[in-house]
Amino acid sequence: MTTGMDMLRVGIYGGTFAPIHNGHVAAAKAFMEQMKLDYLFVIPTYMAPHKEMTESDNPLYRLRMCELAFEGVDGVVISDVELKRGGKSYTYDTLKELQRPDTRLFLLCGTDMVLTFDTWYRFEDILKMCYPVYVRRENDPLLTGRVVSKIGEYYEKYGVMFRRIVTDPIELSSTEIRRAVREGKDISDLVPKGVEQFIRENRLYLE
Repeated sequence: MTTGMDMLRVGIYGGTFAPIHNGHVAAAKAFMEQMKLDYLFVIPTYMAPHKEMTESDNPLYRLRMCELAFEGVDGVVISDVELKRGGKSYTYDTLKELQRPDTRLFLLCGTDMVLTFDTWYRFEDILKMCYPVYVRRENDPLLTGRVVSKIGEYYEKYGVMFRRIVTDPIELSSTEIRRAVREGKDISDLVPKGVEQFIRENRLYLE
């Protein structure tokens, strides 16, 4: 990778975001701050390789909710790069598209992603293209040992160190939020205001 003081520091935060919630937003802000990013690309997947999406899923709705969640946050770019590409969304293809000679890419991963990273498509190439960074999304002490051991394994095998974003985990999942909507519960404390309105107005997640 090119080095130099004038390199742009660009973060990549991909996910299904169905819907995006306060935990995602807090992780993104901590990522920007602690990695001193110039820009953060928030990239909803068209179709996640490891997830089954429901038939009612609309990628454009997920993109719009990401825009609403980060409205007014400087440096955040909501990108439709994976939606335009269609098909299964592979991180390798996205990084390839966003690579620039003057840019240093940082990739944000959650705990589950760290533990399965070596099953990803072309993961060794991914490690050469970016600096992997991870954030804990849960307070499970039993997972800590597994994460530390896996990060040690990546360092030993590939010479790459996963950096950690230190922030209080907000234990939230999109699955829980969809269930709460289905059950008619209030989600105003779980998602940004604009996202809550959008879900309500478009009657999302009711089935």
